[in-house]
Amino acid sequence: MAVLFHWKMDDDDDIPQLSSHTLAALQEFYLEQQQREGMKTSQGFNQYSIGSIEEDWQLSQFWYSDETALCLAKEAVLAAGKGGRIACISAPSVYQKLKEQDGEDFSVCVLEYDRRFSVYGEEFIFYDYNHPLDLPENLLPHSFDIVIADPPYLSEECLQKTAETIKYLTKGKILLCTGAVMEEQAAKLLGVKMCKFIPKHSRNLANEFRCYVNYASGLD
Repeated sequence: MAVLFHWKMDDDDDIPQLSSHTLAALQEFYLEQQQREGMKTSQGFNQYSIGSIEEDWQLSQFWYSDETALCLAKEAVLAAGKGGRIACISAPSVYQKLKEQDGEDFSVCVLEYDRRFSVYGEEFIFYDYNHPLDLPENLLPHSFDIVIADPPYLSEECLQKTAETIKYLTKGKILLCTGAVMEEQAAKLLGVKMCKFIPKHSRNLANEFRCYVNYASGLD
């Protein structure tokens, strides 16, 4: 929640107070948190539901909307094929939606910097894009039928380093989600093309976001 804190001074004792606008924004934020906690309690907690682990904006985390995560998860399952292996790089909301797909025949892991996702056990792999090939020995090269990646930052350096990991892990298929401004760089590094499908986030982002693939997908 981006809120600017405007202080005003009380005429009597000069005690700083939050403006009415800021107070209203804070109250709305805390009410949303209380409602989410209440839903978890009343409906039973689903550890794979999007939002079960809150976004951390300092880590540049912005979860997909439920509809977008489901669309990307279904695309990944189709692309991977029966018994396929799927890797989600910095895309935990797609991983969570994949885990909700009961009865589907595939395996999946999530490569993520945020250690809160270690609650997912052996399927969680700590990942720092600054060290793109610092991976566990059991992650063999070219061992995933499709790699889904959402680099945390819209920068050439972040995409370039994440691309190293993608190319190391994938057998061929790539599904990249990043800003529209990265289209030329994505094509250069990974040979991907922009899809017609436009991903949405649970919170509106200022930057236009798009999906890119290097295979005939269902996202066009």
